Amino acid sequence: MSLALERRLNKGAWALTAAVLALVAVMRVVRLPSPFDLSFLPPVHAALNSLTAVALVVALVFIKRGDVARHRAMIYCAMGLSTLFLLSYAAYHFTTPEVRFGDSDHDGVVDAAERVAAGGLRTVYLLLLLSHVVLAAVALPLILLTFARGYAGQTARHKAMARWVFPLWLYVAATGPACYAMLRPYY
Repeated sequence: MSLALERRLNKGAWALTAAVLALVAVMRVVRLPSPFDLSFLPPVHAALNSLTAVALVVALVFIKRGDVARHRAMIYCAMGLSTLFLLSYAAYHFTTPEVRFGDSDHDGVVDAAERVAAGGLRTVYLLLLLSHVVLAAVALPLILLTFARGYAGQTARHKAMARWVFPLWLYVAATGPACYAMLRPYY
């Protein structure tokens, strides 16, 4: 394959990244009516992220063993799971009110008494969530660019980039379920 293919894929990666980041920004302020109750989706999101993390670790094992075909299959699996997550996450956040850590009365506001009740765990959650969100935004284009290099047969360039993109993607995939587990009592 070729560098020209990689360049074309890179343009698509940047366009997709811009679209996804715009979508995420809009979903925080826009609510769309839905005939379906999508409140069941947060544990699905956690499961999809967990499965993505597993697929990534398995992909790493395969490439360390030199099994490129199985590595590729696991990366496709991780990409597919991440895509399903993103679609599900968007559907949920466009249709369902945001759940806030510490909001024990479910009124959408964390008042002073609820902050005290949540204690220092709220700060831990917010820091974990912040790192998850920021690194997800940073990792998205890097994941797509790394994938483009591999798909285009630019193996050395793919490998060089994957060495530092892989831990970012794995961190995002693993901290998503951790954030869900911490937020779960407030659903």
